[in-house]
Amino acid sequence: MTYFVQQFLNSLQLGSLYALIALGYTMVYGVLLLINFAHGDIFMIGAFLGVTGSMVLGLPFVPTLLLSMTLTGLMGVAIERIAYKPIRHASRLSVVITALGVGLLLENGMLALTGADPRSYPADFITTTTYNVEGISISNVKIIIIVLAFVLFIGLYLIVQRTKWGMAMRAISYDKFAVPLMGVSQDQIISLTFLMGASLAAAGGILWGVAFPVLNPYMGMRVGWKAFIAAVVGGIGDIRGAMLGGLLLGFIEIMVPAYGQDIGISSTWRDPIAFALLLLILVIRPTGLFGVARRQKV
Repeated sequence: MTYFVQQFLNSLQLGSLYALIALGYTMVYGVLLLINFAHGDIFMIGAFLGVTGSMVLGLPFVPTLLLSMTLTGLMGVAIERIAYKPIRHASRLSVVITALGVGLLLENGMLALTGADPRSYPADFITTTTYNVEGISISNVKIIIIVLAFVLFIGLYLIVQRTKWGMAMRAISYDKFAVPLMGVSQDQIISLTFLMGASLAAAGGILWGVAFPVLNPYMGMRVGWKAFIAAVVGGIGDIRGAMLGGLLLGFIEIMVPAYGQDIGISSTWRDPIAFALLLLILVIRPTGLFGVARRQKV
């Protein structure tokens, strides 16, 4: 039981990071029906901005987190205005190609600015303290990641469900043509969506850099795809599903290597088994755990 609880805490940490990134995917899709494939690279930008704030400016954890979330959120708004707004009514293929192009631009732009050498946060960015409770080791870093991820999720959920801005987001998701006729600025709501989604990705990037201190310009590609899969499994367009999907993916990725050796399964099978189980969920429930099938007139 002690071993299981230890691995469960590891699963919560990894799943919380996936969930923060998946929330950005699901928010943009819920409002625009757009899959922002550049979102993983926005996560990478947030992590590197955190490195700049901590090493160049000498900022501690909380100011670095707020600075990175603010700048990355504004960058998300700029990307929407420059790259996505002009093709908002174009074909789905044009939007997908544009999103992939934006991602490649961010990756190679960061590579040109920082070089290929891995980066990491300074050793004193967060002083690591490990607690031992009944044989279970848990660090303050792990507690910060899990608690902060759930706080951000609850804050986002309350904004979407309890505020006028959130009501406008849900209304545009339901009928984006009727909402502007009621005096709601569609551009403002879309910009707010990208601002919040990119800010959450930046928070995930900084927390990822604290937990796994090796950052490179291509880190967003692999992590972003996994977060996207988590959002789809949870039901893309539903923030509860994004959170649950991220936690589920983290649970599978940790538990497979933790218990697979007992039955002769190598840890290298972690990703294939995780994706096979997630695919099975989609076979049983194609819309995801919280997704709802939408009727579309053609």
